[in-house]
Amino acid sequence: MGRYIIRRLIQMIPVFIGATFLIFVMVYALGDPVGALFGDRAPDPATAARLRAEFNLDKPLWQQYLLYMGGILSGDFGTAFNGRPVTDLMGDAFPVSFRLMLVALVFEIVFGIILGVVSGLRRGRAVDTTVLMLTLVVIAIPTFVLGTTLQFFLGVELEWIDPAVSSEARFSELIVPGLILAMVSLAYVTRLTRTSIVENLRADYIRTAVAKGLPRTRVTVRHLLRNSLIPVVTYLGADIGTLMAGAIVTERIFNIQGVGYQLFQGIVRQNSPTVVGFVTVLVLIFLLANLLVDLLYAVLDPRIRYA
Repeated sequence: MGRYIIRRLIQMIPVFIGATFLIFVMVYALGDPVGALFGDRAPDPATAARLRAEFNLDKPLWQQYLLYMGGILSGDFGTAFNGRPVTDLMGDAFPVSFRLMLVALVFEIVFGIILGVVSGLRRGRAVDTTVLMLTLVVIAIPTFVLGTTLQFFLGVELEWIDPAVSSEARFSELIVPGLILAMVSLAYVTRLTRTSIVENLRADYIRTAVAKGLPRTRVTVRHLLRNSLIPVVTYLGADIGTLMAGAIVTERIFNIQGVGYQLFQGIVRQNSPTVVGFVTVLVLIFLLANLLVDLLYAVLDPRIRYA
């Protein structure tokens, strides 16, 4: 297991370099960040030249990338065009998005798996049909429609929640935004769990466990559910990074100043250091989440061994 982890960590290095290089090229090669900083007004040539020299924009693109990666290795993600270090922006945004991601992930795991198991065990019945129809409706409704609707009724009409989340972004304030963020993924987890349960119900090891007279609960939890969770864990592992990076709509609706909010501001203002810095960290989160998922396979299925 130790050698497998070391080998996977080594394999992450070229993936990380390739992903960050593509991101860097796409962000810095499109448009003029200095020109975008001044908006419609043309910048003074001397001022523009000074800013390009300060942010290394006057150097070739490959040299800019090497300088940027050198800074990352020393913990320096650069300075945003508003003068704040990107690490300060990360320190404010990532804890907020992490709490929001945890709330959404809890909804996905608890409700998604429970509904999927119930639906799979009652395949073809009214419960199964109802769950499938509800998940299809959730997938079909855009997030901004569902988010603004719940915000209006729960926050404005009923006054059960605050329409906008405060700057502290406490867990109690993130329950509704976390539910909105998790809805589509929850629907996919439900359908994926249901499909896996139905498929494994016909497996030989389940028939053998039933024939041996094992209690139904033990067969379902220890044998059926444990093996059926492998594709679900794969999806949840990839969804961790997606929840943190893809929360732009949810964070905009509820005024949550997390990663999605900072990425949106960085893209609109062409604040290249902010965009590249945040996406670089998200790449690391994706890679580590995939490694964690691979390690969980061996926990769920004892037949899987890593050399």
